Amino acid sequence: MAAVISVETCTGCSACVDACPVTAIKMENEKAAVSDECIDCGACVDQCPVQAITMPD
Repeated sequence: MAAVISVETCTGCSACVDACPVTAIKMENEKAAVSDECIDCGACVDQCPVQAITMPD
């Protein structure tokens, strides 16, 4: 399952966009959004300074 981004918590810093190895995260309305291209690697999770990204179980 793809990474989940909390739009309430996301500050729009785009650190996750830079961390994603397959460019599956884009900025939409100044918030990060995950596309179907996500490979579930979790690289974005540790890069988020406000812990807005989780990987579902």
